[in-house]
Amino acid sequence: MKTFFFYDLETSGLKPREDRIMQFAGQRTDMDLQPIGEPVNVLVKMTNDALPSPSAINVTGITPQQTLMDGISEAEFCKFITEEIFTSETIAVGYNTVRFDDEFMRACLWRNFYDPYEWEWKDERSRWDILDVVRLTRALRPEGIEWPFREDGAPTNRLELITKLNGVSHEHAHDALSDVFATIAVAKLIKDKQPELFKYLFEMRGKNDVKKLVNLDNKQPFVYASGRYANEFNKTTVVLPIAPGRNGNVLVYNLRYNLEENPEVHYPIVKELCYNKCPAVAPLSVLGKMDGWKKIGLTEETVEKNMKILLAHPEFAEQMRSEYENRPEYPPASEPEGAIYDGFLNDMDRRKVLEVRKAGANQLSDLHPEFDDERLPELLLHYKGRNYPNALSESETEKYEEYRKNRLEKQVPKFMAEIETVKDDFVKQELLLYLQSLV
Repeated sequence: MKTFFFYDLETSGLKPREDRIMQFAGQRTDMDLQPIGEPVNVLVKMTNDALPSPSAINVTGITPQQTLMDGISEAEFCKFITEEIFTSETIAVGYNTVRFDDEFMRACLWRNFYDPYEWEWKDERSRWDILDVVRLTRALRPEGIEWPFREDGAPTNRLELITKLNGVSHEHAHDALSDVFATIAVAKLIKDKQPELFKYLFEMRGKNDVKKLVNLDNKQPFVYASGRYANEFNKTTVVLPIAPGRNGNVLVYNLRYNLEENPEVHYPIVKELCYNKCPAVAPLSVLGKMDGWKKIGLTEETVEKNMKILLAHPEFAEQMRSEYENRPEYPPASEPEGAIYDGFLNDMDRRKVLEVRKAGANQLSDLHPEFDDERLPELLLHYKGRNYPNALSESETEKYEEYRKNRLEKQVPKFMAEIETVKDDFVKQELLLYLQSLV
């Protein structure tokens, strides 16, 4: 039976390949969004090779000392989520999880010798994101829901503001479990007020379903909501596929713009649509004859005119294809933990990786696999140093401590520059003590 698992993370910073998960919380529900079982709320121990961003701690209030006292190690956390949380037919869902939390999950699994992708697709698993559902609902079907605005009058989709306006309890914003309950409540609100749109976007979350609407073989304009588009029009516009993107993705052109009047292409005009990131897309029919077009500040005539001009310049699509092809999706990594996207493991290494994660501290001392992938020997050293330091030999300890020293030294200047942003004197003192204990 398919179930949702709503989850949220609090992290030590904003960079998935460098920072760490500090809190994981979640709640399983049935397909009608009714809870199944008890909520999950665990802390994850900060690893000894990473300093938290004081700015992040200023928001969450979770100190490294709390995680060391009450948390589980990263290796234990990965075993827990893969065996007990993201079970078969689970749909992982949250609020901006696809672009933020999911990336942290992948990085954590990778550096702990788990496949970084299987948790989100294998055994009928999948994922979804309520944030883009909120964006498209606000743009096209806002009726029945109160929508927040910033002080300057601009629309905002901050979770804590939506819940407050609609009478949903959300007492501790930026606490992972509180945010999970708030996300479920917002999902229920949309499902109740706009059930057809909710059902449609749920069924369109898979990349193969998106490809039926968005493809280069049958180029058709479609509605697209993305955080990259203008607030003024509720992050929603009409776009046209124009060229292949990186890694099997597709480049789309924002038909709000006349190509001949905008010779300098900037981001809102051309962007990459990632099929596997549950984009909120819909056919033009969702706009109706009048009302929908007006809501997103467009007309059929404008779209037709701009599309005709765009198609008269095929060289533009080729230029965009070439530019994106030569644009790295991720900056080069200086350590194997950050090299997660540098390639897949071969079958031989996958078997050896399984041996690593099955081994306890005693077995790891004598485990020295001959990996084909050049990332894995150093990653194994760091894995042992973070989770099982007693499994390191004397020479391995020296290597790990040298790595740890260099990594921390790079982080100290930013840490000290941010420490003054921490308002709570106790938290500030705890962070300084933690810095002292590491370096």
